[in-house]
Amino acid sequence: MNRTETFRSLHVASTPLLLPNAWDVAGARILEEAGAPAIATTSAGIAWAQGAADGGVLNRDRMLVTLESIIAAVGVPVTADIEGGYAESPAGVTDTVRRVCAIGAAGINIEDGPRTPEDTVARIRAAREASTELFINARTDVFLGGSGDSSALIEETLRRAELYLAAGADGIFVPGARDAETIGALTRGIAGPVNIMLGAGTPGIEELRALGVARLSSGSAFAQAAYAALRHNAERFLAAAAGPTEQMDYAELNRLVARG
Repeated sequence: MNRTETFRSLHVASTPLLLPNAWDVAGARILEEAGAPAIATTSAGIAWAQGAADGGVLNRDRMLVTLESIIAAVGVPVTADIEGGYAESPAGVTDTVRRVCAIGAAGINIEDGPRTPEDTVARIRAAREASTELFINARTDVFLGGSGDSSALIEETLRRAELYLAAGADGIFVPGARDAETIGALTRGIAGPVNIMLGAGTPGIEELRALGVARLSSGSAFAQAAYAALRHNAERFLAAAAGPTEQMDYAELNRLVARG
């Protein structure tokens, strides 16, 4: 199987794909050596590393350069977080996805965010037009930006999921859904692989299996943890000339990047 086929085969309900998110080559190589069967990029991590805020601010070309370097460095499938498609229109999304495919991505995340479900449907259709093989993971931010009754949020998520799957999405990503009752309602109501994002209170792997989750992403958590460690060690160094409390071996990092 090629990387796209391999990646698609990893999505099995009740056998969650644990999908860590990288933002640079060294991090991607570390994740691969740790045993990740596939790697996702994090738009937030890539943006932060290049001096931009998350949320569609980073230039598409700069994102693609990072994505290409990560794909070239690892042997496992890589799926790209393309936010809303890095384009003003669905036609622009088609161009983005063609370029993502050309550099070897096995899948994409495309999100609704502030856009209407109808606009997102058009973007998903454009992405599917660009590639019949790519695994399209449609992200809906109902639980991230929504407020109100949980049952209403679930209902709206299910409504959008149905629209997105009909438009050509392969799976549905619902960040912000964390409790077992909500996750169970989503996996029962969505006719495709369901992706949950790691967060406070996320159920453990055995419970996620029982709930029928197909994919668990780390999102920007590893990037946030890395920057938290940098701040902690910088404060210790500046306050008392103290070295890092934990660091990777210099030669090992060199080896990892050189292999990429």
